[in-house]
Amino acid sequence: MRTTPTGAARSRSGQAPVAVLGLGVMGAPVARNLVGAGYDVTVWNRSPGPASDLESVGATRARTPHDAAAPVVLSVLPDVAQLRTLLFGPEGLLAGLAGLDRTRLVVMSTTSPGEVRALAADLDEYDVGVVDAPMSGGDKGAREATMSIMMGGSETDTEAVRPVLETVGGTVLRMGGLGTGSLMKLCNQVIVAGALAATSEALAMAERGGLDLEDAVSILSGGLANSAVLELKQQKFLTGDYSLGGSAANQLKDLRYAMQTFMAEATPSPMTALLTQLFLEVERRGWGEQDHAVVFELFRTGYNNSPASRAGTET
Repeated sequence: MRTTPTGAARSRSGQAPVAVLGLGVMGAPVARNLVGAGYDVTVWNRSPGPASDLESVGATRARTPHDAAAPVVLSVLPDVAQLRTLLFGPEGLLAGLAGLDRTRLVVMSTTSPGEVRALAADLDEYDVGVVDAPMSGGDKGAREATMSIMMGGSETDTEAVRPVLETVGGTVLRMGGLGTGSLMKLCNQVIVAGALAATSEALAMAERGGLDLEDAVSILSGGLANSAVLELKQQKFLTGDYSLGGSAANQLKDLRYAMQTFMAEATPSPMTALLTQLFLEVERRGWGEQDHAVVFELFRTGYNNSPASRAGTET
């Protein structure tokens, strides 16, 4: 049995300290909200700027992943692959966790159920409990701590991290065993991509038909066509400012994971296949690092004439 060092003493919130790995669009506000709630928060990021910003509001900046060891570690990195690069070696996270009792590593990235289960199998010998807890709600939800968070993992591990996740999210539910949170998030991402594409296609038709785009958005927002996607992304559609938000490249990653899952479950997936083609074309045009609402530009600029819309295009 490992012993808990003094560094893992209870914080002023009454909960064990928390570490956040990855301080991008989602990770930085998650860490900031935890600091605001009184948690003892350690942050690590590959580039120092975001960590310095959080240090100024009370977080502790870790020099290496080793220094970010805590009883609960939230990975808000793009995927499991990036997390794996931080685990091993003398400056890796696992070396730091070696001095703690059973710890929980919470994967908040969007990934596949298989990736999470493989990670958990690899970490089992280190007495690290893995929980998959991807988020939905965008950067606004992360800032306002209103995100929907879907957990997968053992009841013991999910209950241990629930207070942390309820601090940064509005709806926190355990979906089942390990991997079920990731499965639910892939379902979510298919719907998000579909809403983005359908809204983009409709607005392009309105614009080409001579309608005022702001009036069109107002009408859609007031009727059955309204959606969280339209509410959160309407300014991007109206202004053409596709600063992040969630990137189109990550949306494509999520759709590819969804396609793999559909195939594994022998579930029909014509909509997801089409959406994957759309976001492949977004990436082909060099827009992958822009907000995923940039899919609107495909319909504005003539997606139907693009190579990705033709039969036989790579999926």
